[in-house]
Amino acid sequence: LVSLSELPTMKPFRATHIWCNIIVALQSEVEVKRRRHHLKHHDDCFLGSDAVDLILSHLLQNNYFGQAEISRSKVVRLCQALMDNKVYEAVGTKLFGKDKESTFEDSNCSLYRFTTMHRQEQVHFSTCTDANPHDSSLEELLSNLSLKPVTPSHIETSQLSPTVVVEVWQEQTILRLLQLIELPILDTLLDRKEHRSKPQNVSTNTDVITNNHLDREILKAFGDSRENDWLSSAIDLLEFLPDSRVVEISRNLPESSSDIDQCKMLLFDAIAKHYNQTKDPLLANDFFDIHTGVAELLVNGKFEPALEATQLCLKLLDSRNRDELRRLLHFTAVTTQPASIALQKGIENRIVMKRTFGKAIVSNKNLPKGKADLLVLFLLDHQKDVFKVPGSLHKMVSEKLMFIQSGGDPDRDTGHTYCERLTHAACESNMRKTTRDELLLLLKTIDENPKLPAKEKKKVLSQFNKSHPAVFIQYYFNALRKS
Repeated sequence: LVSLSELPTMKPFRATHIWCNIIVALQSEVEVKRRRHHLKHHDDCFLGSDAVDLILSHLLQNNYFGQAEISRSKVVRLCQALMDNKVYEAVGTKLFGKDKESTFEDSNCSLYRFTTMHRQEQVHFSTCTDANPHDSSLEELLSNLSLKPVTPSHIETSQLSPTVVVEVWQEQTILRLLQLIELPILDTLLDRKEHRSKPQNVSTNTDVITNNHLDREILKAFGDSRENDWLSSAIDLLEFLPDSRVVEISRNLPESSSDIDQCKMLLFDAIAKHYNQTKDPLLANDFFDIHTGVAELLVNGKFEPALEATQLCLKLLDSRNRDELRRLLHFTAVTTQPASIALQKGIENRIVMKRTFGKAIVSNKNLPKGKADLLVLFLLDHQKDVFKVPGSLHKMVSEKLMFIQSGGDPDRDTGHTYCERLTHAACESNMRKTTRDELLLLLKTIDENPKLPAKEKKKVLSQFNKSHPAVFIQYYFNALRKS
């Protein structure tokens, strides 16, 4: 028999080799578990965003394509090809008993399940090739993505222990955060271990312990029987409530099952009461400096860095808090939809949810209320994106892992430095752009200042026009176009 490492001498086989390794990595490492989707529970599923994160990390770590740029959009197209070739299938895509056309989605709301052929402990090479498109099709796919496999001698397979990989992920996450925001103290981040809180659904009452499982199942069955995403998201969140409160909800359900609005308010009140009594916020105070940094970015209108910093912060969060926060944000997103039941008369649901669950998400006496509210609303508005892993972090981790694999000393190489050397032209360009942006912001402040007398404003604007005519024209030209 010829070993796998001896075979990739022909160009088409290299694409097949990469294809098989992707399938093996995905099948062995992606988190597969029972999940809820479209008001139903589905067994053995994984998230679309998790698949993209894992495959992107695998491709970068193994350096299949040398220095070629690999974006999330390219990985999504690879995932689509995997699904087209029946490696896995979309879950919950039937409409009126027929399968809808399946398009792979990079989302934490889309579920996928391995097909029978790939639902096993290990995928062998022969099984991979059975699910492969023709070698020429693989080459064409990679060519369309501008991905050219390097020579086989350059392809390395990870031999690192899971512990080392986890440590590298944490280290590089913190390093990337340091590039985005200022973190004066790192001790709490570096020393932080996986938080293992005691299950909250524990009670000392014998009657409750005997019946709590039944009450939870009753609520799940009630949610499954109603085609209502509001009820479904609320009942999913009950997993993190204590048994006593779940029993109370179950036994106070209205006798008339048609009174859906009453059921919703019962669930909302119980969930709100629980989170109002919760002492520790889901965004742990160990990350206070990160929260402050993200809030500053939001105040200054730097939304893209704020989103990436938030994604990095949630990557450091322990698994239980991360899952609970994901469900809570999904619940808030559903309740703030236009057609949703009004929770409080005369107040927008989005504001109600911010007031009700804000302190359960982030709470620190040293963080001003305005910034805390801004951070909470940012999480509510971007709940579909904040749990994705940034591409910049994938690249940093892969470079560090490859450096360790090649025998490098991890303590002597950080992968990235805090400063990046720029050419003189790039430095000049950045300086001009920053200066122009700050001048536009200053001009906007002057123009929109209601407390500045008209005569004084005219004088100041005239002086500004003399000093920076190009910026002055740009500002008012853009204002005219918007009007």
